[in-house]
Amino acid sequence: MKNKHTLITALPVLFGFFVMGFCDIVGISSDYVQRTFGWSDVMTGFVPSMVFIWFLFLGIPVGNQMNKWGRKNTVLLSMALTIAGMLLPLIAYNSVTCMTAYALLGIGNAILQVSLNPLLSNIITNSSLLTSSLTAGQVIKAVSSLVGPEIVLLAISYFGADKWYYCFPILGAITLLSAIWLLATPIEREKSSGATLSMSNTFALLKDRTILLLFLGIFFIVGVDVATNFISSKLMAVRFGWSDDQVKFAPQVYFLSRTIGALLGAFLLVRIAEMKYFRVNMIACIASLLVLMIVENDIVNLICIGAVGFFASSVFSIIYSMALQARPEKANQISGLMITAVAGGGVVTPAIGLAIGTVGILGGVAVTLLCVLYLTYCAFGIKVVKKKSCSI
Repeated sequence: MKNKHTLITALPVLFGFFVMGFCDIVGISSDYVQRTFGWSDVMTGFVPSMVFIWFLFLGIPVGNQMNKWGRKNTVLLSMALTIAGMLLPLIAYNSVTCMTAYALLGIGNAILQVSLNPLLSNIITNSSLLTSSLTAGQVIKAVSSLVGPEIVLLAISYFGADKWYYCFPILGAITLLSAIWLLATPIEREKSSGATLSMSNTFALLKDRTILLLFLGIFFIVGVDVATNFISSKLMAVRFGWSDDQVKFAPQVYFLSRTIGALLGAFLLVRIAEMKYFRVNMIACIASLLVLMIVENDIVNLICIGAVGFFASSVFSIIYSMALQARPEKANQISGLMITAVAGGGVVTPAIGLAIGTVGILGGVAVTLLCVLYLTYCAFGIKVVKKKSCSI
């Protein structure tokens, strides 16, 4: 690492991962949106879609434009869009502005996820230190996901349940702080390669069966993550009549377990073969969801919700790594393609909303189980031949 690229320089970039976790408030906040506007379960299922569907449209184009804009400028653009979205409900609060706020949160988050990891590599050039720093960033994101519901409940405790959306300006203020910190930090701009990636050429990689299956793996692991967050509080309210204050513990247990699982996974994956770890975790995840469907006990159900978060916490990084190992010569395009698959979070939840509206809360859990079954197929059915590594 160059002398001027110190840990102090990396801190504002790492803090950006905290902003990245804000999209996970969609789980608990969707309950309040539903009550405010009297939406059906099906309609409410589209709330997460407004956040996560943008990864489908923006992942590759933003990656292409980042060559012109610069990574730091792209990160700052993402934060500006997030701030604008978080202020919108204060100007006029109705169903349109609320959904627009979620959309801007999602657009900003999609751009941030594409640009923040590469920006960190501008500062930290040592490969082992970069891996550790990226892992630290994911842990920070997990902590943000854990804190997010508390910010929503903080706004409710001070302003009342009908003013739940006051959590948005709180998130906007934190994002503004992050943007100012990053703007004030000098970071050397990366050298442009001059290459322009084609959308058609990137999507052509899906003709490779292994890449296609791994793309869908990213799609469904994000779906599991968003779905469990989305359904956890609803399940506890429907099954056990938990109050608004009580149901907050369900997503908190999920995110806390996911944070612990990510920390433990970062440690264990150095010592255990990733495919073995992947398979064991998927079997445990299936067992957790089956118990959740069969056993109606609040403590057992909370443990199962946490278990899903714990056992699924390292799957994204494992699948992402498998994709890069499969086609290392296409590392940049593979990276953009896998980020595009994060749109799975916006597709699975409407299916869950439809399932809940049709057959009840068990239908929502069943959709999540189907996603995990596909991931289990990836764990046992895909074999990646490791090729010579390359830098991203």
